[in-house]
Amino acid sequence: MFEFHKDKSVYFQWQTDVTKNAVIPFVESYLSDTRPLRVLEIGCGEAGVLKAFLDQGHYGCGVELSQDRVDIAVRNLQSYIDKGQASIITKNIYDIDPAKEWERKFDLIVLKDVIEHIPDQEKFIPTLKDFLNPDGVVFFAYPPWFMPFGGHQQLAKSKFLSKLPWFHLLPMTVYKGVLKMFGESEGTIGVLEEIKDTGISIERLKRIVKSSGYSILKEKYWLVNPIYAFKFKLGQRTVISPFKNIPFLRNIYTTAHYIAFKVKEASN
Repeated sequence: MFEFHKDKSVYFQWQTDVTKNAVIPFVESYLSDTRPLRVLEIGCGEAGVLKAFLDQGHYGCGVELSQDRVDIAVRNLQSYIDKGQASIITKNIYDIDPAKEWERKFDLIVLKDVIEHIPDQEKFIPTLKDFLNPDGVVFFAYPPWFMPFGGHQQLAKSKFLSKLPWFHLLPMTVYKGVLKMFGESEGTIGVLEEIKDTGISIERLKRIVKSSGYSILKEKYWLVNPIYAFKFKLGQRTVISPFKNIPFLRNIYTTAHYIAFKVKEASN
């Protein structure tokens, strides 16, 4: 595990800065001119992403299952919560009735480094419509499964495994055997096993989005993920044409895929 994974305050600030510099510019042209916007972040963690939107004067709500992370998020956003600009909810998204929970739905739904952790994406992605205003936008940022560290093996305690690319693509029994051989805890193995079950490719995600009745507005394929500027001091770079248009192969060298989509308009 890298040191920055342990320092939640540092990672919180990095998430805020990346959202301000990369995420917000990516989505803002597709959002309503009505301000402030209502932003829902699912899997908000410590709420670093949400804070970037709050700093611009928008209203934000974070949904997070981990109580420990919710406690940190509340501390991080306390001043916004006190003035009614933000809220944090500890619930499973499937247990929330938007009509009962909020007076109005949301202009933007954000999942940053989350969709690859969610089981049954075919069920989850259509559900987002229940939380979205008619002209609302959904934004995902995630590492494609086949990229060098798509298995999140950087979470491993072993310094060797945490820096070993593509070994998450091994068959599950072999993968778990390697993790055990290098002394990884049952907890870490469980987390990495879950990610192996839920990791998603660019093609599969786009297929689910389209079959769920959405229109894709914009995509960006990052050769060097914007957050790597903080993690590894690398300048951000996008994948250039024609390489971003090559099915499957683009999963290997795209370290982050940004995608924005909205509910498809009914045809006459």
